[in-house]
Amino acid sequence: MKARITKSFIDRLKPGGKDVFVYDTELKGFGLKVTPKGKKTFFVQYRLGGRETYAKRKTLGVYGTISPDEARRDAKGYLGDVARGIDFVQKEKAKRADITLSKLCDEYLRKGCTHKKASTLATDRGRIDRHIKPLLGNKMIKEVSKGDVQKFMNDVASGKTAKSVKTKKYGLARVTGGKGTATRTLGLLGGIFSYAIDQEYLKENPVHGVKRFKDKVFERFLSEQEFKKLGDALREAENDGTNPNAIAIIRLLILTGCRFSEISTLKWKYIDEQFGYLRLPDSKTGQKLVPIGTTTIELLNNLPQTNESEYVFPATNSLKKTYQGAPKIWRNKIRKLAEIDDVRIHDLRHSFASVSAGGGDSLLVIGKILGHKDIKTTKRYAHLSDNPLKNTVERISNEISDFMKSKEN
Repeated sequence: MKARITKSFIDRLKPGGKDVFVYDTELKGFGLKVTPKGKKTFFVQYRLGGRETYAKRKTLGVYGTISPDEARRDAKGYLGDVARGIDFVQKEKAKRADITLSKLCDEYLRKGCTHKKASTLATDRGRIDRHIKPLLGNKMIKEVSKGDVQKFMNDVASGKTAKSVKTKKYGLARVTGGKGTATRTLGLLGGIFSYAIDQEYLKENPVHGVKRFKDKVFERFLSEQEFKKLGDALREAENDGTNPNAIAIIRLLILTGCRFSEISTLKWKYIDEQFGYLRLPDSKTGQKLVPIGTTTIELLNNLPQTNESEYVFPATNSLKKTYQGAPKIWRNKIRKLAEIDDVRIHDLRHSFASVSAGGGDSLLVIGKILGHKDIKTTKRYAHLSDNPLKNTVERISNEISDFMKSKEN
């Protein structure tokens, strides 16, 4: 739309179903944007280098806080810079790029993480506060070199940032560093610098080309004998009065392959007994359907339910919160009784997948059950699916061997 942008024109202008752009008929490059909610913003738009270049736009102010005459005057000033060959948008971006990495991290958390889940954002914030800011936070972003990044990774790996950090009122988090932490934090640092490049603060990412430590994937699966011992341990704990929520959560982790947070925060309304699913609206990988068997349904049906709580496992002191004591009981009691001290509670998910793989299920099926978005994540179980193949080869080779035996034998 083109029109003479005046106060009377703006007051008459009604919002539409999408953003409306009005370009002034008197001053080329001066314009007004109207959102569907009625917000009216002045802007100046220009091209430096002709029509073959991208148009750039700068916001001048919102109508009501700035008048049309003030916005027109500012637009003339900026367009005068353009006529003299000055790219004021790029100049302002370059000025904003004259910041420390600490300030870039803060901006990244505010503006560059809108697509991330809250749990991922919390992890990112922890890595920034505990590793990136202490080691590189005071450096200007334009001065960070690959050498700085390499030293940063080595320092995190060697434990230079290791310390105990107070969390909440009585909590204590131990920051240990290590090669795995260094590699994952370096990935985050690369993303932060990529954001800076997208904002045209920088042209090159100093993280690119830095060789990372191999991020070792911890693989621990329960054997058939260990499953038996675990079953005995859960029954023993049940008999001696261990919190029934903890025992039920551990059993569900074993039977479903779910993540701990998916079970500990499970709500009754997520359970679809008729079709045999847990319908989780928000997991680590987004909305998720978890198929469950009759054994799992029977376990859920035997759990106590109260109308006062929507959670399957409410906290003891508040029915509006969830019970979180299962990991501690797992570490300090269950796995000791089962003689599997090196098994983490998350390894129950791996063990579920290992049984599936060992039974001959495809990686695609396993990935679907576990809710993996990328088949690469499921490939850690690939070697376990060799067992059915080995059994088949054993049978075939034995048959062929029998065929080849002489009749005399």
